[in-house]
Amino acid sequence: MKSILRNAMLPAIALALSPGVHAAGEHGGHHGGDSIGEPGKAEDVSRTIDVTMLDNYYEPESISVKPGETIRFRVKNDGAMVHEFNIGTADMHEAHQEEMEMMVEHGVIKGDKIDEDMMKMDMGDGKTMEHDDPNSVLMEPGETREIIWTFTEATDLEFACNVPGHYQSGMYGDIDFE
Repeated sequence: MKSILRNAMLPAIALALSPGVHAAGEHGGHHGGDSIGEPGKAEDVSRTIDVTMLDNYYEPESISVKPGETIRFRVKNDGAMVHEFNIGTADMHEAHQEEMEMMVEHGVIKGDKIDEDMMKMDMGDGKTMEHDDPNSVLMEPGETREIIWTFTEATDLEFACNVPGHYQSGMYGDIDFE
């Protein structure tokens, strides 16, 4: 019965993960268009901000940036669980949490591990659950990764972990514009 249910959900998952669903940040996802900024270039980085992910909070708890500024985020997961650092609006995070729930339900995220093979599974139309958007990193404990991001304009942004339950337990922070 479980496999029948899982197979029945595949078209819905594929639709949820398709690029059209995320266009212009209307329905959440990772990269929501120009309003949240754009991937930056290493040569344009003005400063580096170290972010530590713990269970379930970030250090620092908020970040200040300037419109037009390109930041290198050096993100380390010092927690005991899988965590995400994702730049977006509150609405984007809310929508993305549904996608992350599917990743847990389908065994992609397993507490302190990520099943990389499951992330690459074809969900139809060549869509996968890969977490490869430029404004987001999903990491196992002990990992360190970087995001280079240009904040094109002042807007209401957060950084958040959208692994089920983490945002709700307070794992998010404000991005304040100077």
